[in-house]
Amino acid sequence: MTNQNNQHYITKVINGDTNAFAYLVDEYKNMVYSLAYKMTKNKEEAEEISQDTFIKAFKNLSKFKGDSKFSTWLYRIAYHTSLDAIKKNKKNNSNVEINEFTFNQIQSVENILEGIERKERSIILSGCLDKLPEEERSIIWMFYYDELSLKEITEITDFSEANLKVKLHRARKKLLAIVEENVEPEIINHYGRK
Repeated sequence: MTNQNNQHYITKVINGDTNAFAYLVDEYKNMVYSLAYKMTKNKEEAEEISQDTFIKAFKNLSKFKGDSKFSTWLYRIAYHTSLDAIKKNKKNNSNVEINEFTFNQIQSVENILEGIERKERSIILSGCLDKLPEEERSIIWMFYYDELSLKEITEITDFSEANLKVKLHRARKKLLAIVEENVEPEIINHYGRK
């Protein structure tokens, strides 16, 4: 959906046609749910967060000024709604202890991943991504999977661009450490041979 189409439906909702909001929900429900699920790793909670996100968006639609894309504005609401839900359920907090890795060790893991079949790599990375803390998992997800720009992610998260770059770098290092730790040795031996 283009920004012009979004604005058409936003204007209709603001002018009293509440049914027009259904088009926006339909267009962005998968994006919102994916983010919420990646951050919480819980289907029911992701559904609740999605619903809360759209309720908040509906109530605050008149505050959307069009300075950014509607999808970025909505993503920001979903991100902060997910963080709020995570704070309420701190019991699921999973921190992975990461040792410092040298450039060669990181390069070694990247070389192994290059050799793994695309589908197999996707399954492995998805499982490893789930082991990252919520904030880092969501930043990786936004940047690599949703292909959001650094500018869009800073708008969503309220991090400065410099801070975001540092967090992205650390999250990537942690993800590579988790991959190295969790990929079965047979796969490493098989694909790691030259």
